[in-house]
Amino acid sequence: MKRILDEFGFFEGLLKSLSAVFGANCEIVLHDLTDGYESTVAMIENGHVTGRKVGDCGSNLGLEVLRGSVVDGNKYGYYAHTKDGRLLRSSSIYIRNDEDKVVGCLCINFDISNLMVANKAIQALVANGGEGQPNRQEEEEFFVNNVNELLDALLRKAHDEIGKPVSYMSREEKIRFVQYLDHKGAFLVTKSGDRICRYLDISKFTLYSYLDEVHSENKKSEQGGDGDDS
Repeated sequence: MKRILDEFGFFEGLLKSLSAVFGANCEIVLHDLTDGYESTVAMIENGHVTGRKVGDCGSNLGLEVLRGSVVDGNKYGYYAHTKDGRLLRSSSIYIRNDEDKVVGCLCINFDISNLMVANKAIQALVANGGEGQPNRQEEEEFFVNNVNELLDALLRKAHDEIGKPVSYMSREEKIRFVQYLDHKGAFLVTKSGDRICRYLDISKFTLYSYLDEVHSENKKSEQGGDGDDS
């Protein structure tokens, strides 16, 4: 298999069978990651769960895999939230071709919001008031319809990481801002550099200078990470 759509019939049957088992609250998405990230959703069942459709883009987690920030992107049974605050139980499995290159991703997003409400009510009845919920692995995943919305979300998150208005950011803080975006794969989005320059009020030359510093520091960390005597 070279591309996801080489096995269109198999994946179409797989998505429909999973949807038939888990019902309308379970979204199953197949992403084709061989072309631009602007349009990765190749197949989808129950897209109303996250509001996506065929032709929409992937989430931020896929960008991290394509960027190489995450070696093994497979995640099982993690929790995420939709834009309107509903809780999802999700799994994401990346698909590789014959050359071991990532070409796609199968994602399952089960809306368990109603189940959580019911569970809380049950706990209140049978578990002495049911204080709290068990610890769970959560991923900050942005479900959007296009890469502009995805880049907006990453810019807001980077801004939150720094914690001050752009006009008050020092050079070092802007570099940290760029470093965060680079790690999250934001620069894989077409023309993201222009948006980031406008957001930070810097030139393209300055942005590339920041990126050079970020990559240089990353390389030093990879080469000397085990050599710290402290």
